[in-house]
Amino acid sequence: MTIRKLELRDLAAIEAIERDSYSTPWSRSMFAGELAKASSVCIGAFETDTGELVGYLIVSRYVDAWHVMNIAVDPNRRRAGVATTLLERLFDLTAGDGRRGYTLEVRVSNNAAIELYQRLGFQPRGIRRGYYTDNREDALIMWRDPQPQAVA
Repeated sequence: MTIRKLELRDLAAIEAIERDSYSTPWSRSMFAGELAKASSVCIGAFETDTGELVGYLIVSRYVDAWHVMNIAVDPNRRRAGVATTLLERLFDLTAGDGRRGYTLEVRVSNNAAIELYQRLGFQPRGIRRGYYTDNREDALIMWRDPQPQAVA
């Protein structure tokens, strides 16, 4: 697997995974807008041999946090470490920014994702009632605190 910055030429593949992953998928313009923002981290996991996109991560930088806006993995590649690899790359890319933590929302019913996030250091910090528009399901707010900077 190869991890690289997402580009506009990846939009069709991103949309295909998005449609297979979410009942209320993001639009192409939402993805294009994030890819164009200098304050976003947009990375994809690609099959090394074929160049096929198998997963992606979209993160926006805010004053005090990196907000995981969207993460999805091709249904045929789930539970194979793709999401873990993407999030670990995010942590590597942002390692020098010790003042910002990480936050995300996840459906309260998505136990597999919650377990993944907890393994990577995220902890539940609250609930957003009726957050998801398709069925008014609550979202669990999770945070990973900033990592302390190493002292030389």
